Amino acid sequence: MDQLGQRLKAIRLRAGVSLRELARQADVSPSLVSQIENGKSQPSVATLYAMSQLLNVSIDELFEDESPEAPVAAARNRGTPNGTASSNGRMDPVHAWRPTEYANRVSVVHPSHRPSLAMAEGVMWERLAATPEHGVNFMKITYAPGATSSDGDHLSIHDGYEYGFVVAGEVEITVGDEVFLLRQGESLGFDSSIPHVLRNPGPAQFEGVWFVHGRAH
Repeated sequence: MDQLGQRLKAIRLRAGVSLRELARQADVSPSLVSQIENGKSQPSVATLYAMSQLLNVSIDELFEDESPEAPVAAARNRGTPNGTASSNGRMDPVHAWRPTEYANRVSVVHPSHRPSLAMAEGVMWERLAATPEHGVNFMKITYAPGATSSDGDHLSIHDGYEYGFVVAGEVEITVGDEVFLLRQGESLGFDSSIPHVLRNPGPAQFEGVWFVHGRAH
């Protein structure tokens, strides 16, 4: 989480946006932005989306590769020297987990090497595969019992579409004026430019596989 805050601060400074101005436009307090940047607090999903849009950075650029080394994936393609793919060595965070030799073709991520984002309310995003297409996120999302993607009235709004599949538990998804309760094995897709919020209403942890397509502007 410290790395996420540091990265947000670096992006803000590079964009020439003051802390107070970012807070004003994101409709949060300056103290909250300061706490997030210093790793003392975690943003909600809605706040993270709002900040990323205001700073013109995509969510996939915020993922942190925390592992010391990326795993070497076994390759099955003929013509690959020695039958193994080159190691995904540590790279610039923007290009984390993008295979060097097969940049546009293959992305293999071991469970113990998933870049992740921890947010408020017990929400965790884990990237399942990298892609050279910046506006695409393929993730495992986890919500603790009672966790929600929104803090107060701040619903998520961003360009593109979301597609989700419930792996375990249940999730309540509000899209505009409609509310959907999804349980294990169920799925949905929706236009994410419509205000929306995810909430885990159950007593057990919710886990889902999520595909988000569309760069936040």
